[in-house]
Amino acid sequence: MEIDVYNSFDLLQYLKSKNLLQNIQDEFWWDNSGTLEVVFGAILVQNAKWDQVQKSISNLKAQDLLNLKAITNVDLQLLESLILNCGFYRQKAVRLQLLARNIINDFGDFDNFKDYVDRDWLLRQKGIGFESADSILNYALYRDVFVVDKYTQKLLLKFGFEFDDYHDIQDWLVSGIVGNYDKIEKLYYPNIPLSKVYARFHGKIVEYSKNLLISPLK
Repeated sequence: MEIDVYNSFDLLQYLKSKNLLQNIQDEFWWDNSGTLEVVFGAILVQNAKWDQVQKSISNLKAQDLLNLKAITNVDLQLLESLILNCGFYRQKAVRLQLLARNIINDFGDFDNFKDYVDRDWLLRQKGIGFESADSILNYALYRDVFVVDKYTQKLLLKFGFEFDDYHDIQDWLVSGIVGNYDKIEKLYYPNIPLSKVYARFHGKIVEYSKNLLISPLK
């Protein structure tokens, strides 16, 4: 690669120099961050391309289905037809409805969900693993959680870093940012939330990997 990377701050500094997010509208990289749309998107994007997810999200918007009660009450076959683009649409439709019901049952509404849900609750939901849970926590709820995906793993391999599991990668990424927060403030601005740093860092990893035509690991 072009530079030596010793920690995650080095990687962030390198990626930031590439101006990768110039055309991104949302400061947290994920479209319409901080909303229920991200929660649904985290389910829809599993084993799917993002442009297909965007089509499905547009279909849901057109039917006024981007809210918890509407998703729980919609006819399942209609829901399946609206997210057909995303693949595994029958499975995902069931999981969207189940997740929406569980949010209502346990939290009442999305605002309470944002305030009180934790990672353990998310991981107990059908179809939500580490990456999906952390995507929801960071991009929908603005928590200080770093998302690790297969693009991240493969890019780190190219820089010579190999890890045993998801959480080892996550710990490495977080430690380099937290340990160099004073430098992070100089890269961005004073008191920038870690949630935003993590979101933009992960976004840069994905955009950089796509530009290099790096495919996520199978």
